[in-house]
Amino acid sequence: MAALRWLTPRGRSATARSVLAGEASAEAARKSARSTQEPAPEPGAEADFPVHGDDRAAAFFDLDNTVMQGAAIFHFGRGLYKRKFFETRDLARFAWQQAWFRLAGFEDPEHMQDARDSALSIVKGHRVSELRSIGEEIYDEYMAERIWPGTRALAQAHLDAGQKVWLVTAAPVEIAQVIARRLGLTGALGTVAESIGGVYTGKLVGEPLHGPAKAEAVRALATAEALDLSRCAAYSDSHNDIPMLSLVGHPYAINPDSKLRKHARRLEWRLRDYRTGRKAAKVGIPAAAGVGAVAGGTAAAIALHRRRR
Repeated sequence: MAALRWLTPRGRSATARSVLAGEASAEAARKSARSTQEPAPEPGAEADFPVHGDDRAAAFFDLDNTVMQGAAIFHFGRGLYKRKFFETRDLARFAWQQAWFRLAGFEDPEHMQDARDSALSIVKGHRVSELRSIGEEIYDEYMAERIWPGTRALAQAHLDAGQKVWLVTAAPVEIAQVIARRLGLTGALGTVAESIGGVYTGKLVGEPLHGPAKAEAVRALATAEALDLSRCAAYSDSHNDIPMLSLVGHPYAINPDSKLRKHARRLEWRLRDYRTGRKAAKVGIPAAAGVGAVAGGTAAAIALHRRRR
């Protein structure tokens, strides 16, 4: 199958950058999916969808607060902080961003962009293989216990039906691939950081895989995989993912924010909510996590601010 096209990001419009980010993520996802996967987890409760035996259908799952409680980039930052990638004094602004995420219950694009920019600064000069290895450890330390069982059961239902299942996230594609593999999924679409000779340059290919860029990634992957999007499903908690959800014939609002809930009800999309309790569960971060977890879990957003001066 022909390789997805690559464009030079310099001078491109925002739309062109979204297309570039989507295509880069789709290509990375397809390459990763060719590798050997771990056995899939035991299936949970069956859903009333998908259709068994439909190999032109697939499922696309947002990650943060849809599959996993909280934001992957924050958990990743917490793991990097533990490994002394940056200093304690760099945590202040990041702690504020995580507090916002907990209280607001939805992604703030500016905060998430800042987190990714800082994460790029952190990994610049590090080897891709090193971050993948660290990602495996961080998954075990902070992410595995935060997977929503209900959403995992939905993903398993698609796998049991013989369909491919992809994560679609603004998190770094290497981390997304770790999570997908651990869950027995097909692969992951994520933000692609530029690397040369296996070493990160500190730049992105295109832009973060967020909002319209997610839709472009799903569209590019569907074309490459000969999928019929009208037979595919997509799952997300965020109104930012309405472009992706609108692409498919079977959109689901999972643990939806207020804007997505309103939109889903108006269009009669299916809704699932696996949260319990109030504020803490609303955003998928245990209330008992404490100030240290809040700061550490969001650490990637401020890291190495001093080095950028």
